[in-house]
Amino acid sequence: MDATFWATVALVIFLALVIYMKVPGTVGKSLDDRAGRIANELEEARRLREEAQQLLAEYQRKRKEAEKEAVDIVDAAKREAASLVEEAHKKTEEYVARRTAMAEQKIGQAERDAVNEVRATAVDIAVEAARKVLEGTVDAKASASLFSSSVQELKSKLN
Repeated sequence: MDATFWATVALVIFLALVIYMKVPGTVGKSLDDRAGRIANELEEARRLREEAQQLLAEYQRKRKEAEKEAVDIVDAAKREAASLVEEAHKKTEEYVARRTAMAEQKIGQAERDAVNEVRATAVDIAVEAARKVLEGTVDAKASASLFSSSVQELKSKLN
């Protein structure tokens, strides 16, 4: 009996022992369990991937909405700033127009006052000149009445 025979006998005994101990069933069950766990993990990974894609889509939608809202806010701020600038410009123009009108009124009043003052001075000078001329030619009583009536007549014309 040679060594090959004993090796074959040992192999047959080993295989019989493995079958008797139900090792192939246990290994098969173990592989089936492992395949089930892997399938569950793959299903969980697929579910998590879909959930992540949904979250990504939602965040992208929210980002787009936020960007649109930011653009709207910037546009509104620009419109408001433009209206404030326009309003300030109008108010400045109105202020300048009011100040110009007031200055023109003051200049006109000053011109009228100057003309009235020149007239009053001219009247005073004319009255004084007339008094001196009449003083030499007319008696005192007649000159006083003439002077009074002339002054009253001039005053009534000035007012």
